Amino acid sequence: MLIKKYFKLDELGTSVKQEVLAGVTTFVTMAYIIIVNPKILEAAGIPFGPSMVATIISSFFGTLAMGVYAKRPFAIAPYMGENAFIAFTVVKVLGYSWQTAIGAIFIGGLFFTIITVLKIRSWLAVSIPKDLKIGFVVGIGLFLTFIGLNETGIVRLGVHGAPVHVGNLKDPTVILAFSGFFLITILMIKRVKGAILLGILAVTFTAFFIGLVPTPDNWVSMPPSITPIFLQLDILGALNWGFFAVILTVFVMDFVDTMGTLIGLSYRANLLDENENLPDIEKPMLCDSLATIVASLLGTTTTGTYIESATGIESGGRSGLTSVITAFLFLTALFFTPFLTVIPSYAYGPALIIVGMLMLSHIKDIQFDDLTEVIPAFCIIILMSFTYNIGVGMTAGFVIYPLVKLFSGRVKEVSLGLWILAALSMLFFIFYPY
Repeated sequence: MLIKKYFKLDELGTSVKQEVLAGVTTFVTMAYIIIVNPKILEAAGIPFGPSMVATIISSFFGTLAMGVYAKRPFAIAPYMGENAFIAFTVVKVLGYSWQTAIGAIFIGGLFFTIITVLKIRSWLAVSIPKDLKIGFVVGIGLFLTFIGLNETGIVRLGVHGAPVHVGNLKDPTVILAFSGFFLITILMIKRVKGAILLGILAVTFTAFFIGLVPTPDNWVSMPPSITPIFLQLDILGALNWGFFAVILTVFVMDFVDTMGTLIGLSYRANLLDENENLPDIEKPMLCDSLATIVASLLGTTTTGTYIESATGIESGGRSGLTSVITAFLFLTALFFTPFLTVIPSYAYGPALIIVGMLMLSHIKDIQFDDLTEVIPAFCIIILMSFTYNIGVGMTAGFVIYPLVKLFSGRVKEVSLGLWILAALSMLFFIFYPY
């Protein structure tokens, strides 16, 4: 079978059925981005309808490239965090136009493409020590868990006193979230294929049945025109010294987010080689950078590998076929947004909690008898979640690791590539518009 041979399904110990299931699971878990990304960017003055179309097309392009070219089970879409940075900091606080901000995204994507082709990004990725890589996995797991708890309402942000509080456990949506969590847990214990997807759909249709979520008036609709934002980026406006801090922030956030997420997901999917490196890592990195260029031309923000890809991996996804399925579901979403937009957060939130839990298991591989390894990894893990920003956690780890080695008299253990990552991370913290 041509598909099995192209995606090396037998070598990876997977099947077409398993890959399709994984692709659907990944899509359903991250479908929220179709609405959330344009909603955030609407605050910057980017019209919602065209922005939604740009989100879908850029996700389709990047994820399809990831599947067909890089042959990895990772989905690409506009990053959460970067979109809020553009909307609320660059446009709202600093006063730049959204066109100029998107111009900065284009410049960052172009620069990423160049250093990826020159294999500079893959060289830097190889220089990352094993314990930092494990920190990425565990940190992403804890971050996913925190997102899931917050999205389901099990945990809510505090107004007074403690920064977070237990949610209203009597709320029907929270009860449904708990039910979804236990359903997925039981199905996984019994080794039922598609446990995560079944849990998400069960909660969604239960919410329909009891009236918590209204069923869509129309299940199919034509997509809005993308014309108002297509090719509206202002590249020249972004090429001035005053915009340097913005471009640097966009660059570093995307750089470390993509690198850490790729390594973390690959570690969980057992795709790393004997040296704990992802073979041909420049291929998924190139997909990411080209997708960012396409996204900026379409009128949306930085794209990158999504941590929700972990749900597809836990469902058995191991090859690029998973991404191909996810990509075409994104394309289909252009016409089925009425249904996708009503999948509630308390339906997919339990899946994020479960996947986060599974990713935490790798913490046992950290060298706890060596504080120079533990401390940087610990900082990555806690800062990813408690700053609600993957990039902050990773950059903190890149800065702390060489400093700890330096002051412990073990500076020879720090590679040149890691010193470069530390310098970039320091610039990030210095110039970040807090």
